[in-house]
Amino acid sequence: MKAPLSKDFFSTIFFIKNGLDLPQFVFVREMAILDIKYLDVYAVFSILIIFGSIEAFGGLYGKNSIRSRNDWYVELLSTFQLFVFIKPIIFITTTFLFIKLLPQYRNAFSGLTLWSSALFVLIGDDLLQYWYHRKAHEWPWLWKLHRPHHSSREMGVLVSYRNAVLYYVLMPNIWWLGMATYFGLYREMIIAIILKQLIVTGAHSEARWDAFLYKYKTLSPLAWVIERFISTPATHFAHHGKSPKDGISNPNGNYSNMFFLWDVIFRTARITRKYPEIYGIADDPDDSWRSHLYYPFVKSDKTGSEIAV
Repeated sequence: MKAPLSKDFFSTIFFIKNGLDLPQFVFVREMAILDIKYLDVYAVFSILIIFGSIEAFGGLYGKNSIRSRNDWYVELLSTFQLFVFIKPIIFITTTFLFIKLLPQYRNAFSGLTLWSSALFVLIGDDLLQYWYHRKAHEWPWLWKLHRPHHSSREMGVLVSYRNAVLYYVLMPNIWWLGMATYFGLYREMIIAIILKQLIVTGAHSEARWDAFLYKYKTLSPLAWVIERFISTPATHFAHHGKSPKDGISNPNGNYSNMFFLWDVIFRTARITRKYPEIYGIADDPDDSWRSHLYYPFVKSDKTGSEIAV
């Protein structure tokens, strides 16, 4: 194995130094991996299991948990519906729509350089979600669909999937990935899903992987770069904090999902390197899982609830 690997390495250096395009053989191994059937499914659930296991061993789901049965219904059903029904239906719908409208462009971009086109897909996906998420905090009708995401009183890996069904149906970045797949960027879509899942899950997880960066002064410069580039538990937990009065929470900011850079650019960032103590929404009437997931088709029966009307 050593000879082929060293040959690949020195050949790659040669092409880079001379400003040439890298030959196909350099990417053969990466392409083979990306062609594994259901790779994205395996990767996503592996990420969830790893972070979820860390949380479980840390005692998040034990007797000290404040997660109710209603919370479990919201999180498990929403996750199931997104992966099994909503995403596949959106991808299939996108394919049929473009077959009718632009049949000549099917797989038109399949010959593009893998990593540059993957970056294009990923940036497009995340920027669309930043603005969609931000508008969900600014437009009352969309907030009611996103509200379940913030009704959780503690963080965890499955919090990232707490949204009404209609919120996901309208989510532009899912349609974007469906379009990318139609135009031949299937492998790029897989890369985008896996990388984003890793960051988003980590940002919601009580594993708090970023905490060690704040403990050591020597790591402060590294922390400065990381917390402005990607979402971390500290920056995203702040978004889930109940009130900005604590000086940490930023429920109407820190909207980014993968690249926290969007919050920095659009001036919606708050970075404190601290975690809120209280999460959730103000005056929460504890709506049923049915109204959380299926509003406006199912409305809350709780007096004064935002989703009762």
